[in-house]
Amino acid sequence: MKLQPDRLEGVNAINACVPGRITINGQPWTHSVLVPWQGEVCAWDDARPGMVQAEHFERLVGLSPEVVIFGSGQTLRFAPPVVLRSLYERRIGIETMDTAAACRTYNILVGEGRRVVAALLLG
Repeated sequence: MKLQPDRLEGVNAINACVPGRITINGQPWTHSVLVPWQGEVCAWDDARPGMVQAEHFERLVGLSPEVVIFGSGQTLRFAPPVVLRSLYERRIGIETMDTAAACRTYNILVGEGRRVVAALLLG
């Protein structure tokens, strides 16, 4: 049974997530990616599992999310709190999970009309 439409009206939807590839709005991505609830999906330059820096998360502040879903790759890896400081200071929530779980969670939240950004690591 199909539980959600292929494309949610007016928002970005993640269609599939397999190791090494994420499909967003029908387009495959093979590198780390930022998926805002609305607007342009874009590459998350130089972001790799175990190698995220504060600058990677500072970029998300300009998207004005209420929550960021951080997909840390194939395994769960928390970013050090100092790396997430820009989000904490602006009272932007952050949840960390493996990338497949992050994709599922993002779709649920965007379906509820939440201002969410998925920051997804592939690698």
